[in-house]
Amino acid sequence: MNPKKVFVSGCYDMLHSGHVAFFEEAARHGDLYVGIGSDKTIYDLKARKTINPENERLYMVRALKAVKDAWVNKGSGILDFEEDIKEFKPDIFFVNSDGHSAIKEELCKRLGIEYVISERIPHANLPVRSTTALRAECRIPYRIDLAGGWLDQLYVNELYPGAVLTISIEPDYEFNDRSGMSTSSRKKAVELWQTDIPDGDKEKIAKTLFCFENPPGTKYVSGSQDALGITMPGLNRFFYNNNYWPEQIESVLDAELLTWIESRLWLIPLYPRHKEYDVLSGTNITKEGAMSLAQAADKCWEAINSKDSKKVGEALVESFNAQINMFPHMVSEDIIQQIDSYKEEVLGWKISGAGGGGYLILFSEEPVKNAIQIRIRR
Repeated sequence: MNPKKVFVSGCYDMLHSGHVAFFEEAARHGDLYVGIGSDKTIYDLKARKTINPENERLYMVRALKAVKDAWVNKGSGILDFEEDIKEFKPDIFFVNSDGHSAIKEELCKRLGIEYVISERIPHANLPVRSTTALRAECRIPYRIDLAGGWLDQLYVNELYPGAVLTISIEPDYEFNDRSGMSTSSRKKAVELWQTDIPDGDKEKIAKTLFCFENPPGTKYVSGSQDALGITMPGLNRFFYNNNYWPEQIESVLDAELLTWIESRLWLIPLYPRHKEYDVLSGTNITKEGAMSLAQAADKCWEAINSKDSKKVGEALVESFNAQINMFPHMVSEDIIQQIDSYKEEVLGWKISGAGGGGYLILFSEEPVKNAIQIRIRR
């Protein structure tokens, strides 16, 4: 009987032992074939050039004993391999846990391909490796806003004042561009500081970044929660009142509380945003809506500080609902379907990356299968 055809797809830049162990694990299921993201695809997703160009990456992957054959994927975006697997018709599509997404699983289901998620087992006594860890010379964080998002925009907080809650997260994963993790502000921070947030007064440092990202004449001002969220460690509450900059900042650096938050946040990659998607179309920004958003953020802040998981979950949902009432194009039918599939097993949810391309962020005291977790910067 012929061995099964196993397909994997990825960037495979800066080839390391983690990649090799992943290929070896995949090859246990049959003959392994590898689709490699093109230089253009990776630049579009990551907003950076690869260290090694596609021809060099292809040569190295093909040279590995575990790999039967490899090629550069024909498509682009998160599903750059779609045309390839339709033509190749593998028996198994094998993915890493942090590469798993519902859209990949649904595609395989539709095509009759078995979908298998790696156990991510390093070879022998070698450490678990990732490309992001090897690029650790850049330690500039990302950020997640937990509640109150959009209240840092003047056209919202001029109607009703309120707070945005953010956490600064370590760059353990290289989140896709436009994923709602403050990637655009982070790119500006890399331009300014290259490797990490400098020492000193973090609010003043955030103002430097905010001004650098929004020079005079900027038509669409990036909200200041982005600059503040990546420069200020821990959990932060930024209170906005008819201004681009918060009039009050409260920070929490208590290690026990931050660990409590980390252990309950689970991230699932969302469907990619459609190219023609206009997040700001059809908005319904009202005083009542801004007030609902502010009240949800206040409830979330109190619940987190009292470690009340049930109320944190409720507040996340209330904040999310207040957002999409004012900005209905934050979500698509695909995103709603993903949320519905988790509602019964988690305490709360929200999204990053309006309209897709980001993450479904779930709050749960129980592990969420195939989800990834973050570390909050101390």
